[in-house]
Amino acid sequence: MAELQDIAIVNARLVDPATGRDERGSLLIRSGLIVDVVWGGAPPTVAEGTHLIDAGGLVLAPGLVDLRAFLGEPGAEFRETLGTGSQAAAAGGVTTVVCRPDTDPPIDDPAIIDFIKRRARDKAIVNVLPSAALTKGMLGKEITEFGLLLEAGAVAFGDGAKAVRNPQLLRRAMIYARDFDALLMNHVEDPDLRGSGVMNEGEFASRKGLPGIPHEAETVMLERDIRLARATGSRYHAAMISCAESVELVRRAKASGLRVTCGVSINNLTLNENDVGDYRTFCKVSPPLRHEQERLAMVAALAEGVIDVVVSDHDPQDVETKRQPFAEAADGALGIETLLPAALRMVHAGQIGLATLLASLSARPAGLLGLPGGRLAVGAPADLALFDPDAPHVVDKRKLKSRAKNSPFDEAKLEGLVRTTLVAGRVVYHDDAV
Repeated sequence: MAELQDIAIVNARLVDPATGRDERGSLLIRSGLIVDVVWGGAPPTVAEGTHLIDAGGLVLAPGLVDLRAFLGEPGAEFRETLGTGSQAAAAGGVTTVVCRPDTDPPIDDPAIIDFIKRRARDKAIVNVLPSAALTKGMLGKEITEFGLLLEAGAVAFGDGAKAVRNPQLLRRAMIYARDFDALLMNHVEDPDLRGSGVMNEGEFASRKGLPGIPHEAETVMLERDIRLARATGSRYHAAMISCAESVELVRRAKASGLRVTCGVSINNLTLNENDVGDYRTFCKVSPPLRHEQERLAMVAALAEGVIDVVVSDHDPQDVETKRQPFAEAADGALGIETLLPAALRMVHAGQIGLATLLASLSARPAGLLGLPGGRLAVGAPADLALFDPDAPHVVDKRKLKSRAKNSPFDEAKLEGLVRTTLVAGRVVYHDDAV
């Protein structure tokens, strides 16, 4: 591999979500690392041969860290591959992706983690980190070998879009994980309470003639999990919450000193049940899109810091599983390439500051995984996103880099475009239209 060229990015609006600092400045990259950050000016000296990038006042921030994305391999390459998924990530300013374990076969064995790492090394242009299944075969009956999976490279444990239903098994898993200080990420939706529901329970679902999913499907399981986290002292992360009552449960857990964190999907932050409209299956997701008041509660909780991270919940589906009656269509939507511009809706609406938003997209998820990124600091990896937060555009699903095209933001008017993405000091994406 050719030696990395030194890069100086000047005339940028530097936003460091780890400290909240936001001002003009410059940054110097050498050997894949940030070696100098100059707030308020340009580097005093730039060595000969350094590649100079004039940011033109655009925002330069740490690359996004997405804790939840389905990348297809192994077994679902028709939906997404590590190659296409990483291309989409780079175009969205995402430099690290945690892939879901619900592949075929599931990521429940060190050999499968090794396969993903080798495939990612050869095909992916961003960092791909595997999360491992919490139960063998994701059958909810037997805990996987956490120690061996961590040694192989797993960064967290969960059963993907499946909730762990058995409380005794989850309790044992939490005790086991505590000894390794491992992070458990559960999908908080009780399948029995969900039943045959396909969208948020309420007036809108009734008008559409569709069975609803009650809030209790989420809150009952979340409260159970928090009680088990209290009993075991383990690290617990609710993968995605979607309603105000869940926010209160997490707030109380944190106030009592529990090691509990949570995430929210970009879908539940920026869309509501009305976006289902005329049975739009691209908006059929799990957890379901909620009432507007619930969406606003998610935004407020994110601004307050009760919600720790924002995820894309990138879940590509092929045409055949989405071109169905709403009740029969598969859950899931694209999200990784539109994650940042969709999230910027909240900044433009004055609901959250840019540095606070970026913390939930980079610094906090990096911290949860113990990664060195998510910050603009000397010694941090040069995983960076240079973007124009105000650039208007209309999303065209045909131009998205994902293999599937089921974007809930298709034809949406968004503001914010990534211009350049760097991973370990290498440019992996550049908007040629600039």
